[in-house]
Amino acid sequence: MEQNWEQLRQECLACTNCKLSATRTQVVFGTGNPTAEVMFVGEGPGRQEDEQGLPFVGRSGKLLDVYLDTIGLSREKNIFIANIVKCRPPENRDPLPEEREACLPWLRQQFKVIRPKIIVCLGRIASQVMIRPDFSVTREHGQWTEKNGVWFTGTLHPAALLRNPKQKPMAFEDFAALRQKIEEICDHTY
Repeated sequence: MEQNWEQLRQECLACTNCKLSATRTQVVFGTGNPTAEVMFVGEGPGRQEDEQGLPFVGRSGKLLDVYLDTIGLSREKNIFIANIVKCRPPENRDPLPEEREACLPWLRQQFKVIRPKIIVCLGRIASQVMIRPDFSVTREHGQWTEKNGVWFTGTLHPAALLRNPKQKPMAFEDFAALRQKIEEICDHTY
């Protein structure tokens, strides 16, 4: 597994499958435990992520870490965090459909190696790509969908919570429900 993981990472870091490769500083492959049962997926890297090569390292990442900590999760120990696209879209715009399609094979390969039992989609774009195209994260956050033995849920993106702090309690409920689901179906997360 280790060799396959490192080979996948090296190939992804050299990717030129879409025009985002021309404007990136770094590929943001993901971070965390490659044997995690729980995987978080966002839409794409922002400026700080592009500079550091790691997902969710800015203000929204700090907020995500607080939510993770409240339910005993840590990006260093028991989860993996990735994005739909591995390169930053200019001006933090939404990734274009062709950019998502060019990048999804990398995410699928990450799934094949990690084999998560739970995937938490952070925000609208990740939820619509991973769960279903008409998914409404504000109406359906925290609801569970099972696909091929993997449980998916969508929650509000940490950046949206920073813009609208009144939504933080909704996200906290989603993380409490996530802890319950982990305790129900995961073997080695806690």
